[in-house]
Amino acid sequence: MDNAPLLPNRRTLLKSAGAGAVGLPFLTACSGASAQAVAASAPASLLPTPPGQVPPLLDRAKVDRALARLEGFIQDAMASTGLPGTAVAVVYRDEVVFSKGFGVREVGKPEKITPDTVFQVASVSKPLASTVVAVVVGQEVIKWTDPVIEYNSNFALNDEYVNRNATFADLLSHRTGLRTGSGDLLEDLGFDRDYILSHLNQQPLDTFRASYNYSNFGFTEGGQAAADAMNLAWEDLADAILFRKLGMSASSYRLADYEKAADKAVLHVPVGNKEWAAKYHRDPDSEAPAGGASSSVRDLAQWLRLQLGNGQYEGQPIIDPAALQTTRVPHIVSRPAAAPAARSGFYGLGWNVSYDDQGRVSLGHSGAFNLGAATAVSMLPGEQLAIVTLTNGRPQGIPEAINADFMDTAQHGSPTVDWLPFFAGLFKQQDEADKPEVDYTKLPPKPAPAKPNSAYTGTYDNPYYGPLVVFEQDGRLAMRMGPADKPTTFPLTHFDGDTFSFESIGENANGPAGAIFAAPGEGSSPSVTLDFYDRTGLGTFARDS
Repeated sequence: MDNAPLLPNRRTLLKSAGAGAVGLPFLTACSGASAQAVAASAPASLLPTPPGQVPPLLDRAKVDRALARLEGFIQDAMASTGLPGTAVAVVYRDEVVFSKGFGVREVGKPEKITPDTVFQVASVSKPLASTVVAVVVGQEVIKWTDPVIEYNSNFALNDEYVNRNATFADLLSHRTGLRTGSGDLLEDLGFDRDYILSHLNQQPLDTFRASYNYSNFGFTEGGQAAADAMNLAWEDLADAILFRKLGMSASSYRLADYEKAADKAVLHVPVGNKEWAAKYHRDPDSEAPAGGASSSVRDLAQWLRLQLGNGQYEGQPIIDPAALQTTRVPHIVSRPAAAPAARSGFYGLGWNVSYDDQGRVSLGHSGAFNLGAATAVSMLPGEQLAIVTLTNGRPQGIPEAINADFMDTAQHGSPTVDWLPFFAGLFKQQDEADKPEVDYTKLPPKPAPAKPNSAYTGTYDNPYYGPLVVFEQDGRLAMRMGPADKPTTFPLTHFDGDTFSFESIGENANGPAGAIFAAPGEGSSPSVTLDFYDRTGLGTFARDS
């Protein structure tokens, strides 16, 4: 969970000056510009400063107590949800103190999960990716503050100032103004990375550096630009400067490597009471830096050793500590406090960043594929403690609950919250919020008739999604869209008047959606608006004349 920000030390620092001690209480007697001027002119060494790193509060006995509870909690969570499989690793003081698999790789088959089982890790790819970019920064090939356009001349969003000034830090902290979900629907249709990144300039932007919007393809652009600076493909860059150096032989940013792994967990979705099915395939190659990694907990434990070792691994420097540390400090407020005494949440570079009551930094990230994977990593760097949990089931808060229960028990002796129902409730709320505004499964009592099929057929153009072809198939309407080499066909079902429905697809699917046809107006062509694809106003297609 996110915790309170670190507060400045309330004690006034005293410094020796000449024969006596000089403090700064007089600053409180000044007001307005005078106080600001005095503070600005005072030596930095005399100004109040926040405390340094909080001394460790945990020891091996406390961690062992949490480890003794961990396996039972995992088994209980799986039994209560029916989750097919999970794998968990814990690192403490540079030692892998727990590494184990539970359950099966695929329902109905006997193969068991082990610490070597490869999972698609979804957005846990992001802190892995920021680690990769930190290596490039540490090698002084790029700076966090460099505009990415210096390394990718094709970089373009919907604002020239942003294009000229957006940095690696801006992209990896989700503060470019690019809205959440930008590009995701193109990915669901099967478009590749180059196509998606080259079309982001049509997406509307919120305020640059003053808004937080979690964006897979904004993050992907940052990782890709770092690879461009090294004249390597992103996948090859990660292999060369991270995975091979740590012996992470099961880890990759290529879907093909995951698919050819002999020991891999497949995706599952819930289909009933504690029942799951392996129904879907997820290709995240287009957003590889943001969500395309696959790995095992044995491999990820080595990465956590590197993180907790401040860039060192088995005594060898791998990453410049300053470059790595930049990823782990707040760069944007991701969740503003709702009240003066409430806690705010922050985002670093690929990490959620928070602070607890003792001022300790807490880092974490979840990963979620609605098509069947949920993952989470949690880390207390000052305590040299971290846990990673990978599952092969659609997100229900299970890996977050496992990590939170372990960390809570380590710090308090026993959990202070019943974490599994707590997170299950949060994920259920999210699912409810994602439901479509119109329920196309419920026909109106007296639907208006449709026009003849010929009134709707034809090719419709859209600069963002590309062409949409509406055609007649066995006496019914259908539409086809997506990449020319692998388009998707959607059967259309009449709903009411000129409105038809179709089944949404992909990671962001949420059931039937609407295709709303419109007759030509003055100076305009016939058109169709797909409400599922119109979230930022880009979902209207105009028919060729």
